[in-house]
Amino acid sequence: MHPVVHFSDLGSLSYNEAWKLQEHLQQKLIESKRYTWAVGERTANGPGDSEKPPGRGFLPSGYLLFLEHPHVYTIGKSGKWDNLLFSDNILRQKGIEVVKTDRGGDITYHGPGQLVGYPVLDLEQFGLGIASYIERLEEVIIRTAAHFGITARRIPSRTGVWVDNNKLCAMGIKCSRYVCMHGFALNIRTDLDFFHGIIPCGISDGGVTSFEKLCEQPPDKKSVSELLLNEFQDIFNCSIVRKTGADLQTEVS
Repeated sequence: MHPVVHFSDLGSLSYNEAWKLQEHLQQKLIESKRYTWAVGERTANGPGDSEKPPGRGFLPSGYLLFLEHPHVYTIGKSGKWDNLLFSDNILRQKGIEVVKTDRGGDITYHGPGQLVGYPVLDLEQFGLGIASYIERLEEVIIRTAAHFGITARRIPSRTGVWVDNNKLCAMGIKCSRYVCMHGFALNIRTDLDFFHGIIPCGISDGGVTSFEKLCEQPPDKKSVSELLLNEFQDIFNCSIVRKTGADLQTEVS
């Protein structure tokens, strides 16, 4: 039986709101794992209480959130403030928020025209470790880009997906008890000028690029999203169940 992933397109959402939602979903999945372990121990030791933990319900193996953030620079756990180049005054003028976050990696930009994907998955239910998970996530992006004639690739020792020496998609995750959160940011029609305010991912000898820059006829975000969702379902060998944002809020409340 394939793992089930609940998918929601949340539209535009602030970074902090999305972060809080991911934490909630991650905690739900962790609680589910703890319940499974506890039941297993009780079963091994004799009859026990079969009650579900509060709010357990019937959870999927994970969640996949698509969204877009207003202008924000996020600094990961290994990030350096020196890689933020804009002054406080310029940040205010341009309306760019700065958030110190708990994902891996250094500094990156999120904003309009970008497809942000946050898979919150119980990796054990997919038979994956962290390295193999990131490799599959990169493969999703590489195959999606190929639909539009873009030859994207991995670069050894660097995360994300690249075209030549320019990053097309940034990645950074956090895992707790093998339940991951955070994810990727794919540049579709992103205003790349906003990357001038940072040293993206702390890599001074690499650039950034987008579908808009690489394609003669740049696709819209919806067409990219649908192809990416199909590739995700195929590569992770899972069943996608579409949920509205309201469905998701009800499910995790």
